[in-house]
Amino acid sequence: MEKASIVICGAGINGLTIARELVRTGHTDILIFEKEPSLGLHASGRNSGVLHAGIYYAPGSLRATSCLEGNKRMKDYCREKGLPLLENGKVIVARDESELPTLRELHTRALANGAKVDLIDEKQLNEIEPAARTTGQALLSHYTAVVDPKRVLASLSEDLKATGKVKILYDTKFLGRNPDKSVRTSRGSIGCGFFINAAGAHADKVAQAFGAGHGYVLVPFKGIYKKLKPEKADMVRGSIYPVPNIKNPFLGVHFTRSVYGDVYLGPTAIPALGRENYKVFEDLSLETLEILWRDAKLFFLNPKFRSVALEEPKKYSFSHFFADAAKLVKTLDPSDIMDSPKAGIRPQLINLKTNELVMDFVIERKEDSLHILNAISPAFTSSLSFSEMVVREYVS
Repeated sequence: MEKASIVICGAGINGLTIARELVRTGHTDILIFEKEPSLGLHASGRNSGVLHAGIYYAPGSLRATSCLEGNKRMKDYCREKGLPLLENGKVIVARDESELPTLRELHTRALANGAKVDLIDEKQLNEIEPAARTTGQALLSHYTAVVDPKRVLASLSEDLKATGKVKILYDTKFLGRNPDKSVRTSRGSIGCGFFINAAGAHADKVAQAFGAGHGYVLVPFKGIYKKLKPEKADMVRGSIYPVPNIKNPFLGVHFTRSVYGDVYLGPTAIPALGRENYKVFEDLSLETLEILWRDAKLFFLNPKFRSVALEEPKKYSFSHFFADAAKLVKTLDPSDIMDSPKAGIRPQLINLKTNELVMDFVIERKEDSLHILNAISPAFTSSLSFSEMVVREYVS
């Protein structure tokens, strides 16, 4: 039987960075198991690659306290390893006057969180991001950057293996917990002194096997993307975001220039039919019926979810997707946009007692196990800072 002093379920960004921090603090016997045959097949490898800069999050929240430091550390890591890094900032634009109060609230939040941001006028916006358009004012984020998530994951994995203190098992799916506190997997039981659940979209199910995570469930939201055609990519220098509804954790369709010069449009936040429902009929199972029932319940009990459920599925239609994107720039033609296979799933935690979308990271310790729930954006950005806090406060 495989065994280790510390066993981590999930080799996404949280699993890898927590293992890295464990090694840094003196742990020498760590095993990570991952259900997929390789890294980055889900949220950690399918995100936009944006390193966020502490703008959206309520001051004092875990998301706020870990984001900026995580941003700095991830940039430093990419420089140290020679990984692609694009430090071109972003602008947040107001589509009409009704969004200006929220834009100014974002400015206030960002300053409270320590971010470097400026409220700029339309003339200044034109100098920074000539294609963008706004109403009156826009918000400039200086620290926002872009990386290649899969390259980061691969580099972290190589670092861990090079220590000789971390073993990674692929094609190993979590099946449950044994009475002797070992865990059952598709490759047999794994003995562990301490178990860390970093299972992403499946974290609630894993937590419940340990008697944790009660009162929560993860609901999947699908993010689909499109791209500007290569000959149109130069119209966007960095990232152009809309003013979001800060009562919901979604940021809206936006333009992001990747480290390779491609410009992506998206993502959406469409209620999905499965935890890995990247394509329309992919990952449909009996749980799809549970998800539909849960979504229906939220639709009637939660006005914020209802607004998302009514608006976001329309963006399967190109005309609706295009209309959303076109509001952010001065000129955009439907022929400027091409399809993209890129899609992601955001596993959003729901509080079953209040039927509210949970807006912060959630960490639960249960005896000799630790569970990372609701690893939503900016989880990738925050990871190197977040993992230090997790190890310091819950493991060491």
